[in-house]
This record gives sequence, C-alpha cells and structure tokens, in this order.
Amino acid sequence: MRAGAAVPDAPSAESRLTGLFATAGLVSPDVHSDRTVTFRFRDPRSADVAVVREGALPVPLRRGPDGVWSVTTSPLEPDYYGYYFVADGVRLADPANPQLKANLLNLSNLLHVPGPATLPWEWSDGPHGEVHHAFYHSAVLGDDRDYFVYTPPGYDAAPGRRYPTLYLLHGFSDDASGWTAVGRANFILDHLIGAGLAQPMVVVMPLGYGRPEIVHQPLPTPDAPYADNVARFGEGLLGEIIPAIERTYRVRAEREYRALAGLSMGGAETLIVGLNHLDRFAWFGAFSAGAVRGDFAATFRHLQASDNDRIRLLWLACGTEDPLWQPNRRLWAWLTAQGIRNVQVETPGMHTWMVWRRNLAAFVPLLFKPEARATAGSAVHPSVAPP
Repeated sequence: MRAGAAVPDAPSAESRLTGLFATAGLVSPDVHSDRTVTFRFRDPRSADVAVVREGALPVPLRRGPDGVWSVTTSPLEPDYYGYYFVADGVRLADPANPQLKANLLNLSNLLHVPGPATLPWEWSDGPHGEVHHAFYHSAVLGDDRDYFVYTPPGYDAAPGRRYPTLYLLHGFSDDASGWTAVGRANFILDHLIGAGLAQPMVVVMPLGYGRPEIVHQPLPTPDAPYADNVARFGEGLLGEIIPAIERTYRVRAEREYRALAGLSMGGAETLIVGLNHLDRFAWFGAFSAGAVRGDFAATFRHLQASDNDRIRLLWLACGTEDPLWQPNRRLWAWLTAQGIRNVQVETPGMHTWMVWRRNLAAFVPLLFKPEARATAGSAVHPSVAPP
C-alpha cells in the first residue's frame, strides 16, 4: 500500500454474517412445472452477472432491488446440465446449489430438469446395480489412484455366473467419478439391463491419466505429452487394472468378453490403446474422440483389413456442433478407406454430457451379442440426439 493511502475499514460483524448467509432463502436453480428454470444469485456489488449452461450461450441476469440477480429460461428438455455464473468476468459456482459437477479444472453445478422414468439416466423403481469405489497404488504410474466398478443387478445372487466387462473412460479434466457422478452411467446400465435391452455386464471406470500433470500444467508442445499420456495409461490399464478386476470380480477373461469405450480423451485412449491391442479387446466405442492427431497410419500401424474378423464392433460417434466433428470425420474416412468396418453415428449436439449420455445408452445395447457386427457406413440417429 502506498504511503498516505487510506486503510480500508475492516468488515463489520454484520457484513460478515450477511456474507455467510448470502444464500439463505434463495432457491437456485428453481425448476418449474413447465420445465422453465430460474437462476438466482445474490451479489449487490457486481455490475454484470450471467449464467453459462452446458451446451448454450451465456445468458445475462437482471438485478432486483434486493441485490438478487435472476433470469428465467425457456422450457428445457429433461436432462442434467452443468452450469456456472460469471460475475464481473469471474467464474463462480452457484452458492445456493450443493449439487456440484465433478471436474479437476473448473468448478460448476448440476441442474436436473426431471423427465419420465423411461429416460435411461432417470431414477427408476426397477432393480439397481451397485457402484464400488476402489483405491490402489500404481507401480506402473508411480502414484495412488482409484477406479469405480459397477456390478449389475443380481450380481451377488448369482455366484456361479461370470460377466463380460466394459472398461469405460472419462474425458480430459474429469476424474474417475465422471461417468457415475455426471454421466449417470450406473442408472443407464440399470435401465437398459432391466428392460432387457442390454446384457448384464460389469463396468470399470478408471482414472484416465498416464501423466496426470497434463491437467494442470500448460505445455508448449502438447502432442508429445498427450501421446505419452495415452501410452502410459494403456500400460496401467493392461498391466494393473484389468488383472486386478479379473482377480476381484467374476468376469470373463476372454477378449470377446471385453469392451473398451470412452468420451473425448477417453475416446482417443479407446482407439489408440484398444485398436493396437486386439488381443485384449473386441468391442470399441469412441464418443467425440479427441487428440487422435497426425499420421493415422503411424498411430494404428498394426491395424489392417484382416482385423475385421477380430473387431466385433467399432462404434464411432460425435455431435455435429462439436469442434471435434471434422477431425473425427477424417479419422472415420481413413478407417473406412483402410477397409476397417465401423459404425459412424452423427447427432446434433456439442462437446457435452448431454451427447455422451445418449451415446452410452445407444452403444451399450450392442455389446456382447452374437449378432452384433461392425458394418461400414454412417448413420444419423435422431432417437439418441441431445436437446
């Protein structure tokens, strides 16, 4: 502080209490019966406040005489949406909403616009599986980490049954809880299995970083660190996670009973690790795959048309408003030109969980069924299009 400058007054006890209870009596988000939503944010000192909802442009709020900013949306489609506030250029979570969206980089909240129980991510009264949370030390990666495991309804009641396994990978900046805490994967599996649309299966959701520091350390040349991140993650998946799962859970160990899928970074890991290890996996799903760069022939140097006999399903999806749509289409075109059978799924939507929940709900019913087989060509599936 410069000489002669006034020392600011210390906040009074009253102002401290006012700040402590800033959310008292404030409902945000307020979901109405017509599916409109009112966001509220108490901040009498800010000059500008907006709300940013996943998959939508920022919307300004208006300040009321009580210092509460608010805005009411048009009706929203039933789903779970991430959102946050921006007050005078500063990103903030909604202090009135305890529902947080898990992420390693940016704190935000979850908004639930309820829909009918027929939506696969909604709660239903049918049988439910269990989600287990495991911790271990990775000798391959040199750190302590975790993974989540979904066991299907009836798993404990059928001790003689062995199940196929889906290894389901999160995206960049997510953690291992992403697919359950935000993606609602366990509810989607419950719904599909309970309706007879999917085979009962064990789903393993590991921490997806081979080099965790890439999340927090900006690197001037990202290609090499990202490639190394995928390679090291693959070592941990193949050398530690799969053996641990097959020791602990009643799962089939044959490659025909292993699937690998993921979103964004996890989609890239699925393709690079999975298609280069066809001795370990037979079913693949990549949702909005990111970071598959450069020379495809070098990345997939072991892949050839004769491998179609070993690939039961190669399912590739991306939203048409996603910045990764064109890179994904180039990869799809290259795979098709090499004679690699694949299913290409394009839906409306951006790089959001609203797309990936629907991707998972469309992909899982295809797994571990004798009649499933990848076929060349592309398809648009309006039934799995996001709002």
